[in-house]
Amino acid sequence: MMSEPRRLHPAAVIFSVIKIFKNLIYVIFAGVIAWFGNTTFMYIALGILGLTIILTGFSIVEWLRFRYYIKDDELRIEQGIFVRKHRYISKNRIQSIDLTQGVIHRILKLTKVQIETAGSGLETEASLSAVTFSEGEAIRRELKSNQSLVDEEQDESEAVEYPKRQISFNRLFVAGLTSGSVGVIVGLVFIGFSEIERFIPDSAYDQAMSWLLSSAVELLIFLALVVFILLYALGILGTVIKFGRFQITRYDTELFITRGLLEKKQMTIPLKRIQAIGFKQSLIRQPFGFGTLYVEIAGGADGQSANARTYLFPIIRYDELSQFLQTVLPEYEAFPEQVQAIPRKANFFYYIRAAFFPVVALIAILIFLPFVWYVPTILVLLAVGLGILRRQTAGYSWDDQQLTLAYRDFSKDMVMMKHNRIQAFEKRQSILHKRQGLATVRVSLLNHFAGRHVLLKEMAESEVDRLSDWYSLRK
Repeated sequence: MMSEPRRLHPAAVIFSVIKIFKNLIYVIFAGVIAWFGNTTFMYIALGILGLTIILTGFSIVEWLRFRYYIKDDELRIEQGIFVRKHRYISKNRIQSIDLTQGVIHRILKLTKVQIETAGSGLETEASLSAVTFSEGEAIRRELKSNQSLVDEEQDESEAVEYPKRQISFNRLFVAGLTSGSVGVIVGLVFIGFSEIERFIPDSAYDQAMSWLLSSAVELLIFLALVVFILLYALGILGTVIKFGRFQITRYDTELFITRGLLEKKQMTIPLKRIQAIGFKQSLIRQPFGFGTLYVEIAGGADGQSANARTYLFPIIRYDELSQFLQTVLPEYEAFPEQVQAIPRKANFFYYIRAAFFPVVALIAILIFLPFVWYVPTILVLLAVGLGILRRQTAGYSWDDQQLTLAYRDFSKDMVMMKHNRIQAFEKRQSILHKRQGLATVRVSLLNHFAGRHVLLKEMAESEVDRLSDWYSLRK
């Protein structure tokens, strides 16, 4: 039992300083860029040094004033320098307890404990930034209302075999290869180069540019190809590091997920918090049948933002979903083999909606800059193609217990919801929709602070009315 007040590990001071600087990094970076090489740069550097000393001192005092312990089935936390705060979290309210190990945590054999309750919203209810890993596991065991996790010290003969799924290295490599993160990395590289460029001497910069311009086209293409391959490899490496050793285990009342090579995360997902299951396929992954399986969770998870999702499995083929759900989440039926398409008279709305702004840009370019007409023309063609894809993707399916909606922004998304998890159902209809006998469906789910809203546009109005009857249980 942990009935006596305890302090966090002293490394909590380091994590506190790092957290503060992460929030100030853009301000500090902007100051260094603006004043580098200036006579006032020394004062900026001294100011940063002084700020570091002050923040370190503040973090030490904060660490000394922080206490936690478990008593009377409650996690009690005392914190605050000038104003003392006492928090009492009953273990009966706790929804999940997640353990996270960053690089520093793993070197020092520590872990971060994040505790969430039903009312946590976007932030965790309580966070212990640095405790020993054995102590973190002890806290989790002691606070669990239902001991669904197998005690690691339990004798193998007494241990229960729970269903689990792991990701192979080949699938992890495919996930990195099709993640599309190379675009983000290229953007970051260009932004970083644009900032570093100002520190390069003009003579060196001019010599480099002269050499590039005088080089053969073949050499330039080769260099561009090498850079692209390196950036792509970096994107694959990032995916492997993030989802390496991914494993999901099904216990009696929750799912237990571990992942990460450098930063190891252990996350619990209570089944009662799952509001919907989604399968997302990017334009790269869809032709090969791959996609990401995720869940929408009431109250958030793992400190994620409102738009973030909790991965149930980072990459899986569509034809493997049925077996996966039977093993890990049998409460949900398999995704439908095919969905009911929306009517053809919806085509006009999908095409116009996708191409409207590119067409306006094309008209403006033809009037003012006619010599670059091909740029907006290509954009119009791409937009029309996207509209066609969205029209082909849109569909729906439902039975007595579940509703599945399929739609597309850029990636195809299928969301499967149980009837009793839908918070609200809304029918939307404009004048044009009314004349065409169409309507838009908006289904609301409980997820994070603002909720998740799934829209399927231009369904047949008669089908929307039937779906409304299904939701309200009218006959």
